[in-house]
Amino acid sequence: MDPEQGLGPAEAGPDLVLRYGDHPDAVIDVFLPSDAQGVPVPLVVFLHGGFWRQEWDRVPARPLAWGLVDAGYAVATPEYRRGSGSWPSMSVDVVASLVDVRGLIEAAAPGRIDVSAPFVLTGHSAGGHLALWSGLRAGPELVTRIVALAPVTDVEYAAWTGMGDGAAQDLLGGEPDEVPSRYAEADAARRLPGSVQVTLIQGDSDLQVPVEMNRRIAEGISPAPGDAAFQYVELPGVDHFALVDPQSDAWSTVLRALAASS
Repeated sequence: MDPEQGLGPAEAGPDLVLRYGDHPDAVIDVFLPSDAQGVPVPLVVFLHGGFWRQEWDRVPARPLAWGLVDAGYAVATPEYRRGSGSWPSMSVDVVASLVDVRGLIEAAAPGRIDVSAPFVLTGHSAGGHLALWSGLRAGPELVTRIVALAPVTDVEYAAWTGMGDGAAQDLLGGEPDEVPSRYAEADAARRLPGSVQVTLIQGDSDLQVPVEMNRRIAEGISPAPGDAAFQYVELPGVDHFALVDPQSDAWSTVLRALAASS
């Protein structure tokens, strides 16, 4: 199991590969249930992790996607530009993919999803950061709920602790005191809580994204009038990768969080 991504070997490829932009990474893999019998199914959009680095793409997310298909969802896994200095192009890509995904699926596979309904947005690790950042920005008209799996919620904390061998510094082009405006713009924690319901799931045996960061985030949240619900779920004995492994004991917790909004 790779220490950065950890999703295991790729399984069968997607049913559709859709393009949302002009550059090579502007694609979305789509996985569809085969037995929907003409009834539109709920859509889950999953943003992959890999500490925002170029070498980690959406392909290792296929086992997770097929696990969600088995649970009755259509699943979209967008790709986005990655690597050193890729912010803000990464954020532009993620937002564009979320805005376009329902229309692209409907054009390619009519009637398979409910295009009028907001979708569930989830992501793991760095993808959890992107899910929070983009979903809270998009609002409830587009995203019905965010399920963040061991997310890098606080990019300044990630830099201070050297998380991912300097992943935040690579992404944003320097230390927090060198490029403070980039950290402020890219930070997901500053957007919490917001107008979209959030469930943050964290294992307390996580060696990649330390539990202390997300405990601190959860303890500091004080919803104001009009803010949506925020829930923090901490799983004892669970590591970073169990949250995205359909064979793990933690998977049932992930499915319950997704089903709460479908």
